[in-house]
Amino acid sequence: MARAAIRGMALAALIATPAMAQDADHPQGEKLKVACDLGFAPFCFKTPTGETTGFTYDMSVALAKQLGRPGVDVTDSNFSAIFAGLFSKRYEMIPAPTNITPERAAQMLFSEPYMPTGLGFLVKKGGKIANLEELKGKALTVNNGSISDKWLTDNEAKYGFTIQRYNKNADAVQAVMIGRAFANVADAPVSRYVATQTPMADVAFVLDSGRNFGIAFRKEDAAFRSQVEGALECIKTDGTLAKIHEKWFGVKPDAGSSSAKVYPGTGAPDFEGYDAAERKAACK
Repeated sequence: MARAAIRGMALAALIATPAMAQDADHPQGEKLKVACDLGFAPFCFKTPTGETTGFTYDMSVALAKQLGRPGVDVTDSNFSAIFAGLFSKRYEMIPAPTNITPERAAQMLFSEPYMPTGLGFLVKKGGKIANLEELKGKALTVNNGSISDKWLTDNEAKYGFTIQRYNKNADAVQAVMIGRAFANVADAPVSRYVATQTPMADVAFVLDSGRNFGIAFRKEDAAFRSQVEGALECIKTDGTLAKIHEKWFGVKPDAGSSSAKVYPGTGAPDFEGYDAAERKAACK
């Protein structure tokens, strides 16, 4: 075979490699592989009969439908290890509630926001928190590796509380209910949901962080991120996400919130990895 032909075949193989890798990582004929922290109600948890359910699960099923994928395959991961699993390709994306932060955006890609959040302080009924200064000398529980954990770590010395870390937020909540700690700190939507399901619990304080949840992807998955974001915009505009929100939180999202708003471009505006190029979603 002529050398020119051999060089041409080699070049073609190199050009084809990224596309083939993309298909291998996101096989159209297989279930969408996602990760969540099972036990983190109402986002991702198991029913008494062992079925996976929750806001994250329902949203993932809706996204898979828009993407033409035959269902969802959920990997249970403690939040402290969830990003390592993404980077090692154990799953395709993390739809579980993940705060979009500058530090995380430097390591991974994010979709546009899909839910606003903050920090909720869940206490045993009767507990009161008027301000953060009242946390001095109190023990607070948290899901290890979460954004709530980071906030507590950054503010432990300032406010004088102590931290108890757990691998499941349900265990962190239980520690408060049995008197081992004063309050559990978690994403505000989680704290509000737990309070509706636990007669002994109240949300005593909410700290507005101005943050939003987004879906996390590997840095090299810009094309896949764009596809999923298109699907996310479709379920926002056709009302599917609003119905899922109402199912799990009792109310439809505010029209101006990130649960209803479609953002220009691709990704989280004002964060690394955002692509301002115009893109139109093709909805099913």
